[in-house]
Formats: sequence, C-alpha cells, structure tokens
Amino acid sequence: MSQYFDIGDETLWNPSNGAARLILRQVEVFEAELGLPSGIGPMRNDECQIDPDAFGIFVHALLTRHRRTGHSIILALSEGFVGTVVALTQRAGTGIDRGRLEAFPGGPLSDVQVSATGVSAAPRAGGPWAAAVRARAAELSRGTAR
Repeated sequence: MSQYFDIGDETLWNPSNGAARLILRQVEVFEAELGLPSGIGPMRNDECQIDPDAFGIFVHALLTRHRRTGHSIILALSEGFVGTVVALTQRAGTGIDRGRLEAFPGGPLSDVQVSATGVSAAPRAGGPWAAAVRARAAELSRGTAR
C-alpha cells in the first residue's frame, strides 16, 4: 500500500503508508514550531493535496529556522525532514531562493546549545550549509518514488 502527495494532478511523492504517516506527523510538529501552515493537506483516500504557495512559505521558514541553530540535537532531529521537504519543493517546481538560502537570516540564533565543553558552534557558512541541504535533498529524492 502507498499514499500520494500531489499538486493538482501531478504526484510528487508516492511513499509507503508508514513513511507517509511519519512525514505527516513531522509536518504537524514543524507547523506548531513555526506557527505556519505547511500547505500539506489531510490524507484522504490515500491522497493528499499540497498547496504550492503555502508550502513554499513553510519551507523557506523551516530553512530559516534550521539555518539559525547550531544545536546538534535539533539539527539531528530535523535534517531528514528538511531534506524531504526540500526534495518535494524541487519536484513541485516552487523553487527555493538560493541567495536567501545561502544568506544568514536576520535575527538572533535560536536554541543555542550549552554543554560541558562550552557553547555550540555558530551555524555553518551559507554556501556549505546550502550545499549540504541540497545534497541531502538530492539523496532523498533519488530514493523516493513518484
């Protein structure tokens, strides 16, 4: 069994039921964290529609939040989700502003990690960070059915 993530009549992703359940649960978590709707609608009859405009706004906000932290646990917990939604964004053709992706977002760092060895490192430079996000998205995209 599988489920479909669509924009209109185009299928962006056709994961197994288990993968679809996990991503939809993670969508709920990140919608709450960001205070924004994701644009990913409810799963009905094994299909869910994605609103490309809302999804694009959500993904840019997610990337901004991800870029503002150097907290190792937050990064570990969110990197798979970030890669997945970036891959879906690329498939949707909604695009990601590369200049905005590489620039450091305005505002303070979030969730600074303090440990026995000191404060977490600042987030990586924009170019290498953006390249790592794109590489993870490409890796995940190669392994996901349409």
